[in-house]
Amino acid sequence: MGIFARFVGILGSFAAAICLFCSFPLAAQPAPQMPQMIREFSADLYAIDSTYRVAISPDRSKRLERFYAATEANLAAIDFITLSHEDQIDYLLLRNYVRSQKHQLALRKQRVNEMAPLLPFAPVIEGLLAKKRLMQHPDAEQDAKALSDMVRQIKLLRAQLDHGRAAAVLPGSTTDKAKFDAVVANRAAMATEELSRNLQKWFEQYDGYDPQFTWWVKMPYNAAQESLKNYAGFLREKLAGIAPGDTTTILGDPVGREALHQELADNMIPYTPEELIAIAETEYDWCMKEMLKASREMGYGDDWRAAVEKVKQMHVPPGEQPDLIRKLVIEGSDFAKDNNLVTVPPLADETWRMTMMTPERQLVNPFFTGGDEISVSYPTNTMTYEQREMSMRGNNIPFAHATAFHEMIPGHFLQFYMQQRYRPYRQIFDTPFWTEGNAFWWEMLFWDKGFDKTPEERIGALAWRMHRSARIVFTMNFHLGRWTPQQCVQYLIDKVDFEPDNAAAEVRRAFDGSVGPLYQSAYLLGALQFRAMHHELVDSGKMTDRQFHDAILHENNMPVELLRADIENLKLVSDYTSQWKFYGDHPTHP
Repeated sequence: MGIFARFVGILGSFAAAICLFCSFPLAAQPAPQMPQMIREFSADLYAIDSTYRVAISPDRSKRLERFYAATEANLAAIDFITLSHEDQIDYLLLRNYVRSQKHQLALRKQRVNEMAPLLPFAPVIEGLLAKKRLMQHPDAEQDAKALSDMVRQIKLLRAQLDHGRAAAVLPGSTTDKAKFDAVVANRAAMATEELSRNLQKWFEQYDGYDPQFTWWVKMPYNAAQESLKNYAGFLREKLAGIAPGDTTTILGDPVGREALHQELADNMIPYTPEELIAIAETEYDWCMKEMLKASREMGYGDDWRAAVEKVKQMHVPPGEQPDLIRKLVIEGSDFAKDNNLVTVPPLADETWRMTMMTPERQLVNPFFTGGDEISVSYPTNTMTYEQREMSMRGNNIPFAHATAFHEMIPGHFLQFYMQQRYRPYRQIFDTPFWTEGNAFWWEMLFWDKGFDKTPEERIGALAWRMHRSARIVFTMNFHLGRWTPQQCVQYLIDKVDFEPDNAAAEVRRAFDGSVGPLYQSAYLLGALQFRAMHHELVDSGKMTDRQFHDAILHENNMPVELLRADIENLKLVSDYTSQWKFYGDHPTHP
């Protein structure tokens, strides 16, 4: 048989095989791979977030709403019962995350609507950014006109707001200057600054590349930026009451009862704000009993404040804090290893790092922070005498002894180290109840294991535990609209004996918008969840300490209630809701 004939024969056989294959029904599609679905979701969300950059933009909200609706539709098409237990956990993680993000979107839209009368020019900038996003060629002359008109609009708006005649410039509005809430005005100032930053990116996209654009737009753009800068300052100074250069005033932005309840449900915390305040006060009372014991050991009787004052004086001289922190981090890692509490890879011990915190950052972080590296807070030569004294007293040796391991090993650094190696696709489900709660749980466990040996060290540890209880009390009361930021600062001073500047910095960090309304509460609440899990699994003899903590790190970040269901292999349903009452089912303090 010739080559051509053999080739024809092969083709015929191949065609016959295809026909034979086509005569059978297609095999059932495999069950969805939830890790891959989550990876795709994360990548898609990043793409959308990187493209629709303006947080207050209606275009961003609409695009995210469509994305979340599509994800929910994809989840609804999955037969939950056929999934493995691990895939069921991932299914619930994604479903819960999407619901949480939808609630955040609704809250953001509400807040945008509240400040819309103060930002009537926002659609002009959003329109320019939308054309840039769609890569449409700018109409330089029209863009210049739009910016020039916006400058006049802002000038008129500012003048009439300044004279208390807001209703005249805000059609359909009955709002006058006196009724503009300082919180909303400050929020509008921050939104104005965000619009200004994005307008700069729009301008830089075309300036110098398009001669017509530069010729028409440069002067109106410069005038617009100057107008936005001045208007943001006006909102902050005249309506919000924050003077230029004021770095101490704290306003905050309370979310209200409804949003607080929703946040708790999204984080799978089945307690009311009032119940959480009661839990925090119960934990505080235990701390006070232990504080009095330590105070008596130090010879101060029941004058615990005098004992705390003595501890605050136990600080190292300027320049020696890095040496102290290094010693304490190594001590914490060694304690975890010596007591077989968790696996600490040698590379983790080798690769943690240290940096010094800037004076500006210390305004919101008066104590050191951790993660990939430990950022050490201590006085610099640019601080006043009073600021230096408060910083050294607040970062004393016993206080640092109680939390250096919280920030590094076995705390945040080990968390991050493991998250990069075990189920990294779950990092999108980051929650402070896992991250901060687990790190604070280590403080509780180290206490139980005898890490804090001297009464001074116990006072250092107890000060932080009292602080974490106080955080729940003041943040809940603030977001419920009961307390002002100033009352929160005073509460920390009265109940924890914090230095005034440190107390103010803590409250500023809680309410400056960099963290969510439950972040500060998550330390203690998350730790209590881990303590309840430890009671169920380790105290019962089902797992060792090391097995328990390794399992936590290997499952990566998620609401602690779902982590419990994962590790304990609990039965799950597709409409699973929070139901674990983690406080009160076992002794409060082992």
